Amino acid sequence: MDLSFENNKSGNGGYITLKNSAEDVGRLTYTIVPELKKLIVSYVMVFPKFEGQGLGKKLVEKSVEFARKNGWKIKAHCSYAHAVLSRNQDVEDILVS
Repeated sequence: MDLSFENNKSGNGGYITLKNSAEDVGRLTYTIVPELKKLIVSYVMVFPKFEGQGLGKKLVEKSVEFARKNGWKIKAHCSYAHAVLSRNQDVEDILVS
């Protein structure tokens, strides 16, 4: 499956869309708190027909990449994102509990 990400940032919020060649696969929404240098992951959703393929995890990984690129810490309000991040030792440097 050919996948691409599109980050739609607007002001202090936005969403990352995961797409295949034909349609949207899922979405991660976030809020940026600039004064705290923090990216808050609000929600991760993968459309039902694409579930069970690890695509939600790919969205969370893309949010980590976005946070690192901007020098932010990351916090997950979404229980799924929190579970993914808490199992990943590679994000301990930027993860805020």
